[in-house]
Amino acid sequence: MATQKHYQENGPLILQEFVELLSIPNVGTDLPNINKNALFLCKAFEKRGAKMQLLTSDGIPPIVYGELNAENATRTLGIYVHYDGQPVDPSNWAHPPFSPTLYTKALSEGGIKRPFPNDQETIDPEWRIYARASGDDKAPIQAILSALDGLKSSGIPITSNIRFFFEGEEEMGSPNLASYIEQHRDLLDVDVWLICDGPVHQSRRPQLMFGVRGVTGLDLTVYGANRSLHSGHYGNWAPNPAMLLAQLLASMKDDEGEVLVKGYYDTVTPLDEKDKEALRNLPDYDDQLRAELGLAWTEASGAGYMDRLLLPSLNIKGMKSASVGASARNIIPKTAEAALDLRLVKGNDPSHMMDLVTDHIRSQGFTILTEDPDHATRLAHKKLIKVKRRIGYRAARTPMETPIVQEIVRAANRASGEPVVLLPTLGGSLPLYLFTDELKAPVVIVPIANHDNNQHAPNENLRLANLWYGIDLMGEILTMK
Repeated sequence: MATQKHYQENGPLILQEFVELLSIPNVGTDLPNINKNALFLCKAFEKRGAKMQLLTSDGIPPIVYGELNAENATRTLGIYVHYDGQPVDPSNWAHPPFSPTLYTKALSEGGIKRPFPNDQETIDPEWRIYARASGDDKAPIQAILSALDGLKSSGIPITSNIRFFFEGEEEMGSPNLASYIEQHRDLLDVDVWLICDGPVHQSRRPQLMFGVRGVTGLDLTVYGANRSLHSGHYGNWAPNPAMLLAQLLASMKDDEGEVLVKGYYDTVTPLDEKDKEALRNLPDYDDQLRAELGLAWTEASGAGYMDRLLLPSLNIKGMKSASVGASARNIIPKTAEAALDLRLVKGNDPSHMMDLVTDHIRSQGFTILTEDPDHATRLAHKKLIKVKRRIGYRAARTPMETPIVQEIVRAANRASGEPVVLLPTLGGSLPLYLFTDELKAPVVIVPIANHDNNQHAPNENLRLANLWYGIDLMGEILTMK
């Protein structure tokens, strides 16, 4: 395989370029550095023969757009990657997050820091690069660049026209992606979108996914007295908003994790036969995953991990009321807050799902507000809650039997050397409905990062074996017959 020959002979140079890319901070709100990332990508892909341009709008990260055409091509592949990353708190990292560092294996397994290899050294595929965005989501960018190099060095032409579409705001919720797509729709006529994001299967086997969950959420604030009260003087008399909020949240799910909000599962689109077949063929990995995560049990009486991802979830992202630990005080707090995360599946409308939760809150005796209550409102109602609705987006899913999708499955099998895992949907959320519903094209998610890459967390990392697989995967996809 041309790509294998390339990274076996040029591994240190590949890592050198990857380190240069990872060294550029890429938080979406940091526009000067985001623009540096965008210019780096333009230059890197222009070096490989692509025609690149920045699609810009004032005050927001640009889209890096590119075209690379193949002679006599009969298909056009769209490749989406996001080049921004999650914010970082350097104090929680083993080393500065934008100073890529090489370790002999995972830190959790006793990995030791070592220098990046020189031209004479053999690279161990178990080595890991630690840096923000090493797995999410700059790894696919380096894989594409290196695959193009490997094909060129072996004289192998690409067989499809390529449209590169790299976003700089995905970790911020893609607030401007719809606008960019609408403005530049004429550039985005493709046969299939390859969404390069996410990890491989927990068993380390490569996988492809054909959809994503949608997402929305609610911010809740429950009110008590108009000031914090001494818990000795007022305990057992003044209502405690933290307790009221805890009781409300407990009413939303049962002990097995089933959502008790009326109608919450009613709009789920059933799986087709191809999806059901894929579920039957999944590796039996739940027990190993529970052991890895230190979990004695999981929800729904141990129902399968993937089965649970195909239902809408209701998650508490965070709770806040007064203080704990050394700063705790003997008070009844005046407010209590919670942030809810609703992950949606095909068939769920974000506004409708928020309506259902809001109706449930009202059924528990709360008066719902959109602003903080004034004194008259406090005196008129027993239980007050402010509900702030977040912007969300729908889930998306492409039928597995779509012919061009099956071509990509075959290419991934060739790169892997065995049948890859096929999943109807990714657990996380991306605004892929813009591609499936607005651009009317199928999508396939083609992840390469290791499942334990600490995505979004301190000490994010990429296992080099996964980068090598990504290069092979891109090589096979770019040369599909």
